[in-house]
Amino acid sequence: MAQLSDDCFAFGGRLMSVDEAQALIADRVPPLAEVERVALLAAPGRVLAEALHAPLPLPPFFNSAVDGYAFRHADLAPAGETRLPLAGRLQAGQAAAPIAPGTALRIFTGAPMPEGADTVMMQEDAREAEGAVLLAPGLKRGANCRPAGEDVAQGALALPQGRRLLPPDIGLAAALGLTTLELRRRVRVGVFSTGDELAEPGTVLGAARTYDSNRFTLLALLAGLPVEASDLGILPDEPAATAAALAGAAARHDLLLTSGGVSTGEADHVRAAIEQGGRLVFWRLAIKPGRPAAMGVIGGTPVVGLPGNPVAAVVTFLHLARPLVLRLAGALPEPLPSFPAEAAFAYRKKEGRREYVRVRLTQAAGLPVAEKFAREGAGLLTSLTQSDALAELPEDITTVSPGDRIRVLPYRGIF
Repeated sequence: MAQLSDDCFAFGGRLMSVDEAQALIADRVPPLAEVERVALLAAPGRVLAEALHAPLPLPPFFNSAVDGYAFRHADLAPAGETRLPLAGRLQAGQAAAPIAPGTALRIFTGAPMPEGADTVMMQEDAREAEGAVLLAPGLKRGANCRPAGEDVAQGALALPQGRRLLPPDIGLAAALGLTTLELRRRVRVGVFSTGDELAEPGTVLGAARTYDSNRFTLLALLAGLPVEASDLGILPDEPAATAAALAGAAARHDLLLTSGGVSTGEADHVRAAIEQGGRLVFWRLAIKPGRPAAMGVIGGTPVVGLPGNPVAAVVTFLHLARPLVLRLAGALPEPLPSFPAEAAFAYRKKEGRREYVRVRLTQAAGLPVAEKFAREGAGLLTSLTQSDALAELPEDITTVSPGDRIRVLPYRGIF
């Protein structure tokens, strides 16, 4: 379990910037200590617990990179064709006998280079005639060959500790002869929604109620991270029940996420429940949408209270909950993917607050063009399903004009 002290963050009461919140997480949240050995095919997306050094060179032997003819470079004439008798044929997987001086060998991609040979001419640059091969001049020594360890030298760092494994990483581990890897265990995350106005999808919708969507969005966002996520349902607008549920869940999880209940309304009980069971680290983030976000510690377990509006919940998840999950998982930092775009809109914002504007992207001759989504409400789920990216407007920016260069976070990269 994550075991943080109640004062591990120790931050003042003003609005916290996104960078300050992320720096506190990186500096004061230790990764989970538990590790487990996992089969390669179960490892994608998991976090490597220890650095992987190559137990053997890759490739493990000197071999041909192409289909062609292997020979000693010293036998190649500096001008005009060189005629060498063919001493045999060597395919991948076959053992190679030494090659005699003044001869060549028909060789195929991946086959080991015979002792004495140091160069390969591609088959399309040579021609056979009467049991011999005619080689063109000008080829450099070592051409079209792969030395042992060209990819990874024996003992060299193949994958760093904390790497969240991608499919090519799994292939590299397999190429090094491994069948299992030592990985951090998954982070156990519990997810609540809050509010008497929420109903479970699939049930009869009563008067003045809406179906809960945030819990499903958050669980879907967690699905792409190294976690074991638990759906903990909907908390009622009742202080004692909220406090008891959070305390109980904190004992079974490494991290709790809630949505709703962290603003200033009379029925917003999550903030008070965190303070009752532990300590509130901060309340309110200098971000739009998403200012009423809270973070605390209950029984050593971090608790992140996300806003109830769907867009605000997504934005604060990406900038607060996601880096916290990765830190607990022992993963190396992973900035959200972004790229430059040209603004096709005018916008004004407050200084000192980071804002995220939903945009649609179109390709142009230069940078992609970002057009602001027509509606801004943080409660509009369709503003996420019908746009392509979030335009990130930093704290020091107060105005955006058409033609300005901005940065955007594409949904296809961040979700």
